[in-house]
Amino acid sequence: MKKYWKLVRVIVFTGFILVGFAGSAAQAAAPSVHVLTIDGTIVPVMADYLDRGIEKAEKDNADVCIIELNTPGGLLDTTEEMVQRIMNAHVPVVVYVSPKGAWAASAGTFITLSGHIAAMTPGTTIGAAHPVATGGEEIPETQMQKIVEFSSKWIRTIAEERNRNMEEAELAVTESKSFSDIEALEKNLIDLRAENLNDLIARLDGWEVTLASGAAVTIDTDGHDISRNEMSFIEKFLLSISDPNIAYILMSVGSIGIMAELYNPGAIFPGVIGALCLLMAFYSLGVLDA
Repeated sequence: MKKYWKLVRVIVFTGFILVGFAGSAAQAAAPSVHVLTIDGTIVPVMADYLDRGIEKAEKDNADVCIIELNTPGGLLDTTEEMVQRIMNAHVPVVVYVSPKGAWAASAGTFITLSGHIAAMTPGTTIGAAHPVATGGEEIPETQMQKIVEFSSKWIRTIAEERNRNMEEAELAVTESKSFSDIEALEKNLIDLRAENLNDLIARLDGWEVTLASGAAVTIDTDGHDISRNEMSFIEKFLLSISDPNIAYILMSVGSIGIMAELYNPGAIFPGVIGALCLLMAFYSLGVLDA
């Protein structure tokens, strides 16, 4: 009798293990959708965040990596880094201008067009990619002409690689032309419009893209799991101070703090606060090439 109960316990225990393995296997088999959120000016910390997010998607063998984009633009060299990372990703990358009312202006236009699939939420805008100087100062005419020439040819190259409308993409640079989500779809600047993230994911199922390696990949989102990869606290902090207005405020507070310390030696607190503010201001102005 004891042997019988031992045998029953072994069978039941083995059954639990098999059920656990089956559940794990089913979970592992579920399509993985990684989501990144780029909301704000395109500065170096954004490029670091994008690189980290895509790298994680690659390591996790994600079926697709979606970038929710809302930006007024940013730095050209940082945009170059982000476009290169997207175009050379080992997973399908979808750039999705979202939420309603968002825009992908200037640098955002390049980033959107670089995605294997480009999508927009109804009520969003893309374009106005003519280069401007940081802070709005004047750029010498000869230098501006070179920058515009480079940018227009670059956006044509991106559009050609993704089989999108090169002429209209170029107009976004040379004439600062903007497009609503409907116009962008009609003129073949984007691939689809989606009401929200769930709608987008559903419509991506079965979509075939070609990666930089030449491999053709069919996106599978049926029964998907969403993995959101948010910016870390440090990344959010660096992004918040990478703003011209914040930089000048930090510079002013830092200068006042140092002056207060010089006029009141030993006060310590004004000097420490002033030094910290100046360090952050130097970082911010360095990021902005000021």
